[in-house]
Amino acid sequence: MIEVKVGLGYDVHKFEKGRKLILGGVEIPYDKGLAGHSDADVLIHALIDAILGAAGLGDIGEHFPDTEIAYKDIDSSLLLKKVLAIIENKFRVNNVDCIIVAQRPKLSPYKEQIRIKLSELLKIEKERINVKAKTEEGLGFTGRQEGIKAYVIVSLEELGVDIRK
Repeated sequence: MIEVKVGLGYDVHKFEKGRKLILGGVEIPYDKGLAGHSDADVLIHALIDAILGAAGLGDIGEHFPDTEIAYKDIDSSLLLKKVLAIIENKFRVNNVDCIIVAQRPKLSPYKEQIRIKLSELLKIEKERINVKAKTEEGLGFTGRQEGIKAYVIVSLEELGVDIRK
């Protein structure tokens, strides 16, 4: 029997004019991007936190503090790759379930592109990745179109572990 670990990630960023909107490593056409120290990819940040949580390795801020100039405007895909390198000898990603919460832009046309990009980054089949896009029916800061938030749950398989022993 394989040992499975589960982690939950959450992130939120407000909109900012003059920035690109990147979600799951995919550039989404929109008149605003997200504010942040890095490229502010809210989905990949939540994914990183979910992976780190499942592995018992803290959170994104511990590994990539916003006080470090090296992470200023960095592509969050690179941060994800660094996290995957940290866990590669102990865990592999089994599956990922994501929720992106945004009133605007409409994300349905981009969900498949995001699945494909995450599949490439995680080196797993896209069928192991689910991406959902939700609005909040005009409620809260996302409903007022002030920003975007994301939730991600991940399961990791621990390599070389037989829990029957």
